[in-house]
Amino acid sequence: MSKVDFNKLFEGFSNIKAGVIGDVMLDIYWWGHVERISPEAPVPVVALDKKEHRIGGAGNVALNLAALGAQVSILSVMGDDDNGHILTDLFNEHHINTNWVAKQASRITTAKTRIISRNQQMMRLDAEITRDLSIDDENALLEKVRQYIVNERPQVIIFEDYNKGVLTERIIKEVTALCKQHGVITTVDPKRKNFFSYQGVDIFKPNLKEVKDGLNLLIEDVNLVTLNDIHHQLQKKLQHAISFITLSEKGVFYQENSDSKIIPSHLRNIADVSGAGDTVIAVASLIYAATKRIDLMAEVANIAGGLVCEEVGTAAVDKDRLLHECKLLLQA
Repeated sequence: MSKVDFNKLFEGFSNIKAGVIGDVMLDIYWWGHVERISPEAPVPVVALDKKEHRIGGAGNVALNLAALGAQVSILSVMGDDDNGHILTDLFNEHHINTNWVAKQASRITTAKTRIISRNQQMMRLDAEITRDLSIDDENALLEKVRQYIVNERPQVIIFEDYNKGVLTERIIKEVTALCKQHGVITTVDPKRKNFFSYQGVDIFKPNLKEVKDGLNLLIEDVNLVTLNDIHHQLQKKLQHAISFITLSEKGVFYQENSDSKIIPSHLRNIADVSGAGDTVIAVASLIYAATKRIDLMAEVANIAGGLVCEEVGTAAVDKDRLLHECKLLLQA
């Protein structure tokens, strides 16, 4: 890799404007202890010790971008309810712009409540609407996106799909067209439902399992030849520019035209893989927006994904630690 001034690169993140569009969620944690079984039913009684609210879903991608110093806006639809107000406060606390969120009475804010004792999850309660946005809700979100692009002039918009109904086929198609019209980079972290709806985006970042499911592939040996073929199969359907596929413990793969490579993962003490994909798409989008270099994008995102796997629970990447690791591992 050609020499990179990582200090200058990381300082420049503050000049990047990035939007995240997709399904936002409020993660609620109830921590407690169990000392007895309920006399009413054969279930444990959890005595509540503390409650915690965290940003979840597409919001976690925004949180990673904000942690790296970018100017971040969230683009979504959520309920005008108590959970929505809590989530908005959390976004504001982390300097994530919520001016472009459409609050609609027709939706509730997705919330996932986890009840935990002795570091074990006892139960999860989900409050959500997963049907696709109504036409009115789509119109409200599209107007927010138009205003955001015209007023803020972002460098990149990230589609973060959690299959909760915000990223409809119409939203995907019209937002992609708006981005092309205004020269905004588009990057995607897809889910199965809309897997082939992201026509003509710049960077398509599924994980290997999502690719296998999407293309109905049964492959055991993951190598460069196989992945090159996968890229071409994806490109026939999507006409996108860059495939960026995460390979779990084997690292990441990228391809643009005939330029392709597998980058092995770095040895880590893995504690928890949750949220790693959010970190990878956030870092990849930011690096590509700053440099247009896919090799650098893949190398840094690969390191970042490994770092957050060392943390228990969903965690945003630590900017200083990522900078240190990039200097250590990528400056020959």
